[in-house]
Amino acid sequence: MARERRRGRRGRRKVCNFCVDKVDHVDYKEVGRLRRYLSERGKILPRRISGNCARHQRQMTVAIKRARQVALLPYTAE
Repeated sequence: MARERRRGRRGRRKVCNFCVDKVDHVDYKEVGRLRRYLSERGKILPRRISGNCARHQRQMTVAIKRARQVALLPYTAE
C-alpha cells in the first residue's frame, strides 16, 4: 500500500518565476531576487528545487557569481 502511494505521487511541476515575470535577462544587481535562490549556507539552489527553466537557471547562476564578485552577495553563510 505504501509503495502504491509513492509510485502514484507526482507533484506539480514548478513554474519558472523569471518566465512568469517575462524577464529577458537576469541582472546581477537585483540582489533581492537572487537571494531567494541561495540556501541558508549560501549555495545556489539546483533547478529541480528552484523550479527555474534551464535558460534562466544558467543566467541566474552567472548573475549570482557576478554579484558575489562585486560583494553584493556572500559566498558563505554568516
